[in-house]
Amino acid sequence: MSTRPGPTSRRVATTGDVEVSTYLEIAEEKLGQTTVPGETPKGGDEAIVVLDFGSQFSRLIARRVREAHVYCEIFPHNAPREALERLNVRGFILSGGPASVFEDGAPQLPAYVLDSGLPVLGICYGMQLLAHSLGGAVEPGLLREYGHAVVHQNATGHALFEGMDSSMPVWMSHGDKVTVMPPGFSCLGYTENSPVAMMGNDAGVIGLQFHPEVVHTPSGAQLIQNFLYDVCGCGGLWTPGNFIDESVARIRDQVGDGRVICALSGGVDSAITAALINRAIGDQLTCIFVDNGLLRREEAERVVGTFKRAMSINLIHVDAADQFLDALDGVVDPEQKRKQIGETFIRVFEDVAEEIEDVSFLAQGTLYPDVIESTSHETGAAAKIKTHHNVGGLPAAMRLSLVEPLRYLFKDEVRDVGLALGLPEEIVLRQPFPGPGLAIRIIGEVTREKLEVLRSCDWIVMDEIKGANLYRQLWQSFAVLTDTRSVGVMGDHRTYGYLAAIRAVTSEDAMTADWARLPYEVLAKISSRIVNEVPEVNRVVYDITSKPPGTIEWE
Repeated sequence: MSTRPGPTSRRVATTGDVEVSTYLEIAEEKLGQTTVPGETPKGGDEAIVVLDFGSQFSRLIARRVREAHVYCEIFPHNAPREALERLNVRGFILSGGPASVFEDGAPQLPAYVLDSGLPVLGICYGMQLLAHSLGGAVEPGLLREYGHAVVHQNATGHALFEGMDSSMPVWMSHGDKVTVMPPGFSCLGYTENSPVAMMGNDAGVIGLQFHPEVVHTPSGAQLIQNFLYDVCGCGGLWTPGNFIDESVARIRDQVGDGRVICALSGGVDSAITAALINRAIGDQLTCIFVDNGLLRREEAERVVGTFKRAMSINLIHVDAADQFLDALDGVVDPEQKRKQIGETFIRVFEDVAEEIEDVSFLAQGTLYPDVIESTSHETGAAAKIKTHHNVGGLPAAMRLSLVEPLRYLFKDEVRDVGLALGLPEEIVLRQPFPGPGLAIRIIGEVTREKLEVLRSCDWIVMDEIKGANLYRQLWQSFAVLTDTRSVGVMGDHRTYGYLAAIRAVTSEDAMTADWARLPYEVLAKISSRIVNEVPEVNRVVYDITSKPPGTIEWE
C-alpha cells in the first residue's frame, strides 16, 4: 500500500470550456463513425463502484473518492454484475436517494453487492437499504432531520474514525431512520434525533445516515478517505502520472499505425486530448483549428503558437472568419446564432478533413460527466439528463473510430493531467469560453464593428481582473456588448454610445453560479478604462444576477 495522502482539500474546481465540439450534435447516422471505447483506466488496478439510487449527490461522491486518489465509477443501482467485470472492485458505495424502502417499486440492493464480501458504505437511503435488506428495521421518522446535526462517536478504535474528533458536525437530509440494526451490526454514532446515525459490522459493511460528501460535513472527506484506505485497503494509485502512462499505452494499442484527426478549439478539453494523443503517437495526429472570427483578441495566435511551435503538433489552421460572419449576417435570435455557427463549423471541418489521407480515428474530449448524463437508467431512480454527441459532421462515407482518452475524467482531473503533461497554465487553467464565441456576448446582430468593440472591452476586463490577481478566483469574467445605446457627455460633447455590461461569477461546476463581489476599485478602473479607451462605449454596468435565475452567458 502506498503512503496515505493528506486530507483532501476542498478546492474550487476551475472547470471548463464549452468546446467547439458541442456544436457537432447531429444524428449518428450522419456521423458515419464506429465507436471503439478504450479500456477503463485502471488507476493502479483498484476501483470503487458508486451505485446511484437517484441522489443529487452521486457525482459528488465520485468526486470525493477521486480526490482521495482512488479510481471510481458511477453505475445505476440496477446495473448487472457483468457491467462491473472490467473493474478490479475494492468496495461499494451506495448513494442516497429520494425513495423510501417502504414504497412499492423502491430501488433494491443488487445481490452481488453483499455476495462479493467486499466493504460497503451506505449513505442515507443506502444505509436504510442495508438495514432493510439484512434484517434490521427502518421506520418513518416522527421528526424529519434536515440540515446541520452533530454526530457523536459510539465506538472507539474503528478504522472509519482514524484522525477524527469524537463529535463532528454533519449534514442530514432524511425522513426514515434505522430503528433496529441488522444482526452483527453495532452503533458507531448517534445524533439527538437519530439513535443510529452510523452502524457497521466486522465485515466492513457501514451505514451513515448523514451525507459525508457535501461541504456541510467538514470531516466528510476524511471519513470517506478512511473508508477507502483503512476499510477497503486502497493504495491511492489514481494519479495524473499513472493515468498518463496508462492512456499512452492504451492509445498506442488502439490506434496502431492509423492516423487521427482532432478538432482543436484551444479550450481545455480539446487541448489536453491533443497533447495526450500527441505524446502517444506523435506525427500520426493532425489537429484542425478553425478560426471562426468570433474569438477574443490574439486568441488565434496564442492557440497556433502553443500547439504548432511549442508542442510541435501537426496543426492545420483554417481562417474561416468570412464564412462565419456571412452566415451570421442579419441573425438576431441567440439560438439561430448557435445553429448558424454550428452548421458552418461542420462544413469547414468536413472540407479540411477530406484533404487528410488515410484517417481512421477521430479524437474528442468527452469527459465523464458527458458519459453520466448520456446514460439512460431504464428502470433506475435517476432520469436521463441529456445525450451528448461531442463530435460530428463528418462525411457519411468516413467510418472513423473514436479516440476518447479523457472519457473517465472529471474536469478538475483533466486540468491536473494537463499540468502533468507540461501544458502552459494559460491553456490548462483558463476560464471557460463559449463555443459560439463572442457571438453570444453581442446582443443582437453580430457585425465586424461590434466584434472589435467587444474585443476591446473584453481585453480591458481581462487585464484588470488579472492585474488584481482575481482571475483564478473567478469561474468566468467577461464583457457583454448590449444592443442598448445611451446618451452621455464626453469632453463637453454629447455622445450616443453602446452600453457595455461586465459579468463575473464564482462557481464550482457551472450548474449554479453566484455573482462575484468584485472590489469597487476594480470595477471603477474597468469602467473608466472602457469609456476612455473604447470610443463607441459611453456607459458600463455590472451584472449582479446569480444562476439561477439568470444564466452565466447573456445569450
